[in-house]
Amino acid sequence: MRVISGTLKGRPLKAVPGSGTRPTTDKVKESIFNMIGPYFQGGIGLDLFAGSGGLGIEAISRGLEKVIFVDRDAKAFQTIKLNLQDCDLVEQSEVYRNDASRALKAILKRELSFDYIFLDPPYKQQKLQQLLQLIAEHRLLNESGYVMCEHSSEIVLDEQVGDLRKIREETYGIIRISIYAI
Repeated sequence: MRVISGTLKGRPLKAVPGSGTRPTTDKVKESIFNMIGPYFQGGIGLDLFAGSGGLGIEAISRGLEKVIFVDRDAKAFQTIKLNLQDCDLVEQSEVYRNDASRALKAILKRELSFDYIFLDPPYKQQKLQQLLQLIAEHRLLNESGYVMCEHSSEIVLDEQVGDLRKIREETYGIIRISIYAI
């Protein structure tokens, strides 16, 4: 695993030990950022099922000012912290060990909203529809922002969730990427 583009291009990233997480492949990561970027002029991101932190780190490398990383797994939490230290991104990030629903409640209390939200939950525990509903309901996405959902190609998400509408969908073998905007 590595950073594909931007200021940290080529920087290696550690994977989460064990088989509990599934890193986004370089091909899919490149496609995601071509759909929503590929580069950014600042902004804040949320990497909600961060795993190794690869998507959020890629987003900072491509120009985001800050990313909040969340994962409930202890190994993932440690891996994110190591990758952020290795990439010298500690100042541009916050890392929390929490589940997605609790993390979103904490974010609501802080009255934060995001330019980019990355949702890549474990394929067997899909709660994307509920998470999209929460994001729409509480206006967690800024007007010109995007929500990126990575999920099994067998799952088809709704075209519209609140004021979020699906603007793009691509399939890569067993992986499907759905992009939402306001």
